[in-house]
Amino acid sequence: MVIKKICCIGAGYVGGPTCSVIAYKCPDIVVTVVDLSQQRIDQWNSSKLPIFEPSLEDVVRQCRGKNLFFSTDIVTAIKEADLIFISVNTPTKTFGVGKGRAPDLKYIEAAARNIADVVKVGSKIIVEKSTVPVRAAESITNILHANTRPGTTFQVLSNPEFLAEGSAICDLLNPDRVLIGGDSTADGRAAVDALASVYEHWIPKERIIKTNTWSSELSKLAANAFLAQRISSINAMSVICEATGANVSEVAHAVGMDSRIGPKFLQASVGFGGSCFQKDVLNLVYLCESLNLPEVAIYWQQVIDMNDYQRRRFANRIVEGLFNTVTDKKIALLGFAFKKNTADTRESASIYVSKYLMEEGARLNIYDPKVEREQMM
Repeated sequence: MVIKKICCIGAGYVGGPTCSVIAYKCPDIVVTVVDLSQQRIDQWNSSKLPIFEPSLEDVVRQCRGKNLFFSTDIVTAIKEADLIFISVNTPTKTFGVGKGRAPDLKYIEAAARNIADVVKVGSKIIVEKSTVPVRAAESITNILHANTRPGTTFQVLSNPEFLAEGSAICDLLNPDRVLIGGDSTADGRAAVDALASVYEHWIPKERIIKTNTWSSELSKLAANAFLAQRISSINAMSVICEATGANVSEVAHAVGMDSRIGPKFLQASVGFGGSCFQKDVLNLVYLCESLNLPEVAIYWQQVIDMNDYQRRRFANRIVEGLFNTVTDKKIALLGFAFKKNTADTRESASIYVSKYLMEEGARLNIYDPKVEREQMM
């Protein structure tokens, strides 16, 4: 199958930048990003995009209205597309079984049911782009097959994103790898090759990894768990350094010089934030618990526990440094996003530190050049 039209359901941090770069690098493919939120779509069609990423505005401006479109007409976009990305939110559940650890897949299910309801005839490739638990593609496949009409076929692929906010466009233009998982059937391999052909417009074939669906889904969780683990590891070392008089930056440099370890993600901090690391590690913990692997679940839970400890410890150090009380004292926080070059505040360490200090009676003044006042409030 030759991909001529792509639809992306979900105009968020993943769907918007990913499809903008695809349109930028594939002028022969029409890309339509759809969302239920009229406000979000209006922002994508305006001069002020709903998210900030370096170079994203330039990419969108060059393609929008030519082969890149943002719309709320989900039905038409699904009908016309050869390939459909599902890039909807998968937040951690706040109730029921798996509360606080398992991902909530209600938006994934709703998207799959919408596709099944709209597509009356023809073949479609459905690609899960959202971060999902292992075997989520199987659930999507079951929903689609249960509602399949005569003359309609679906192939479900896994194509996880490995973007770092603040450098997402650079990551998309020059990725370390692109991972595509699909069925081992002839139709499944053909669907994988069709999606690979899109990326081959600008990515060397040797960087495109083809696996089975389950390996692809688990690889995403594993990658983020390993990165989060490194952050918690160096933060744990920072506690030891403070107690012994060692310099954590010097220790990190010495450790990072080992070619087997490398220097990346070895900078001590207040802890990791963002929408991915905590959610994906908790997802992995829940997966281990579901598979009756309690020892493995406890191991990965410690990555989260260390991150929580570092946030609380940082706030406590501030209180201790101000004569053990911050009541009515004015404290300035420079930065509210979870990292530089982004406006994303999800799971930002600043939120937790602010909360702890406010509980102690502090009066905070917060500044961030990219974060709107409404996001802080």
